[in-house]
Amino acid sequence: MENLSVQDRLDIADVLARYCVALDSRDWNLLERVFTPDAVAAYGRVGDPRGLPAIVGVVRASLEPLDASQHFIGTSLVEPDGEGGARGRTYLIAQHVRNQTPGGDQYVIAGTYVDRFVRTPGGWRISERRLVHTWTRGNPAVLS
Repeated sequence: MENLSVQDRLDIADVLARYCVALDSRDWNLLERVFTPDAVAAYGRVGDPRGLPAIVGVVRASLEPLDASQHFIGTSLVEPDGEGGARGRTYLIAQHVRNQTPGGDQYVIAGTYVDRFVRTPGGWRISERRLVHTWTRGNPAVLS
């Protein structure tokens, strides 16, 4: 059975944290160090981009109009996938604020990131990401 080293697990945890920090600080260059160039993402209503430029574009278009956002990650289970990579499920709560949005200025998403991680010359990266919503609260127009 293939195992992930402690260092692999720490590096993957850093990728997950880097994603949240990149989004909330609007650091699109940092976001480019999260995904592989050919990564695919399934974000639901905001889009299903293919390739790093498309992922950055969708995330940027969704978050730049906001006054604030905070992406919190919690429980994370990462296991080797038998192909030299890893699969992970990570719980999240994402708070989004856009002041003076008709119908309310906050939208909260709780769910799970379902990821595939691959080791690259630049370190671990996400090659596939799917956002699974568990519940939402507030005004979805905040992300419109």
